[in-house]
Amino acid sequence: MPHYFLKLNPPRSTFAQDMTNEERAIMMQHVAYWGDLMNKGVVVVFGPVSDPAGVYGIGVVEVQDEEQLKELTKNDPAASINIYEYYPMRAVIPAK
Repeated sequence: MPHYFLKLNPPRSTFAQDMTNEERAIMMQHVAYWGDLMNKGVVVVFGPVSDPAGVYGIGVVEVQDEEQLKELTKNDPAASINIYEYYPMRAVIPAK
C-alpha cells in the first residue's frame, strides 16, 4: 500500500505558543483523531516538529490510495484551522 508524508501547516508561526482555547480544543480532537487511526494501523507516525521558525505537524500514513488520504485529512478536525500538504513517499518500514 502507498505511503504519504503529511505536513500540517498552522495558521501562524506562533500557533503553538498562542493558541486560543477554541484552537486548543480543536487540536486535542486532532490528536485523538490521528491516535485512533494509528491504533488502526493507518498511521505510522505523527506529531509536532519543533522547528525554530515555527512548529508544524507531520505524519506518515499507509493508505489504499490518494482518495483515502484526502478523505482522512478532510475529516481531521484540525483541517478547519490548518492547511495540509502531502507527498507520496517510498517508506522503509519494519516487516509485519
